[in-house]
Amino acid sequence: MKAVRCVVAAAVAAALAGCGAEEISSGGTGGNITINYPPAEPTTPTTPTNPSANLVTPAGGCPTIANPVALRDDGTLSGPTGEYRVCSLPARITVNTQLNRLPGVLYALDGRVDVGTDLGPSGAAGVTLTIDPGVIIFGKTGTSWLAVNRGNRLSAVGTASRPIIFTSRDNVLGLVTDDSQGQWGGVVLMGRAPVTDCAAPAATPGTVNCERQTEGSVDPALFGGATPNDNSGTLDYVQIRYSGYVLGANVELQALTLEGVGSATTIRHIHSHNSSDDGFENFGGRVAMRYIVVTGADDDSVDVDTGYQGTIQFLIGVQKTSGNADSMLELDSANALEDNTPRTNLKLANFTLVHKNPATPNTAALLLRGKADASLVNGILTTPMACLRLNGTNILTADAANQKLGPPVFASVVMQCGTSAFVGTGGVTVQQVTDVFNAGANNSSAFTGSLTGGFVNGANEAARVAIDPKTIDVAFDTTSHVGAVKDANDTWYAGWTCNSSTAGFGSAATACTTLPPLN
Repeated sequence: MKAVRCVVAAAVAAALAGCGAEEISSGGTGGNITINYPPAEPTTPTTPTNPSANLVTPAGGCPTIANPVALRDDGTLSGPTGEYRVCSLPARITVNTQLNRLPGVLYALDGRVDVGTDLGPSGAAGVTLTIDPGVIIFGKTGTSWLAVNRGNRLSAVGTASRPIIFTSRDNVLGLVTDDSQGQWGGVVLMGRAPVTDCAAPAATPGTVNCERQTEGSVDPALFGGATPNDNSGTLDYVQIRYSGYVLGANVELQALTLEGVGSATTIRHIHSHNSSDDGFENFGGRVAMRYIVVTGADDDSVDVDTGYQGTIQFLIGVQKTSGNADSMLELDSANALEDNTPRTNLKLANFTLVHKNPATPNTAALLLRGKADASLVNGILTTPMACLRLNGTNILTADAANQKLGPPVFASVVMQCGTSAFVGTGGVTVQQVTDVFNAGANNSSAFTGSLTGGFVNGANEAARVAIDPKTIDVAFDTTSHVGAVKDANDTWYAGWTCNSSTAGFGSAATACTTLPPLN
């Protein structure tokens, strides 16, 4: 989230006037953007592997679903992997509905598709959209997105060998490259967990009266409430490719947008690829995330703000070498609402972040700001520029009355930085940033990395002393290594991800530029 969120109104230009230069997100085009950069090492082939004899043939028609408004048969669509029957989802799912994996069938989002209606900040559960393993759903237009409204759920549970894929029409047609992005909206979960920065100025943050509007949405798409353990469903083994609808500067959708999402929601094994904005963004809420891969995000790989309090563990992030790719992590906003509680408190463990862009708007690979708290443990960061920037003296303060714990905590974090490791802005000095980082055990800002395959620990990483993440939060798994991937035998990322020149995840994965077999 950028430091000041602009309000979407009919006159977008007026809204843009409130955004500072460093807060402007990638502009997005709704089409392809060409960025030239060298391939990652080792390069993984990204050409389709389907021989012509195995091309997909279209199903005879669209399946029947439980929803009163049926799937719409929009004919067929052909690409390098074959010809598919296109079955467009209705604009709204109003009863429990299941999308089955069927040979030759692609499901489509034709604009905004709502799961249920907004049931408000509290109350009964609504409907569930269930998506079977191996299903492929694409956005037909640049403004297509899936909106899971408050009180409703998405159950998108794939497998390691059959991930669920959300992607763009150009991906089906074979028109995307490793530089394509911003071709449709994304997946948005709206929950009832606490948030801050309320839309209504008189509302108390973290209560049922505090709600917010989804960025990039013209029509109401509200989130927020007072149910920390709210359940918006399950996403497991899911790819989200070429997303990131941008309505205007600072008003956008990510690949995965989690808004007021509660702790009973399950988010695991998610690959965000080539979002024109963030890889994912958490607006408040309490959801835990595990086994996350972000490649090619054109803004931040990870963005958390407005009172998010959750744990993230096992995170691989790889940025591009140029373009608008910004920080690997952007924490909270610096604005007039910094005293809102619940306080943003990010807890991140076992991460490997490979930042390749030598000149980002945020001036550092990690940007922590606002009156937020953070604990980063067992991490690896490599970047050609500064590693860590702390902005604003509020990030350093302790304020028990307002739930502010103190400066960020780093433990067993190693960083290979550019010419300078630390940046201080907004009243924070470089020495203060240095002291905050060095206060933790087993840290190093002068590390020499030996990652293999781009993100797998080598000898230098294996030699580092890790801490038990449970000492930070009991919700974490105990680990004995720094970074997201312990060694060559640790292959939690394999099979359900896709390969590109930004990062390759092995022969079990298909190329992001093509579709896996669906016949």
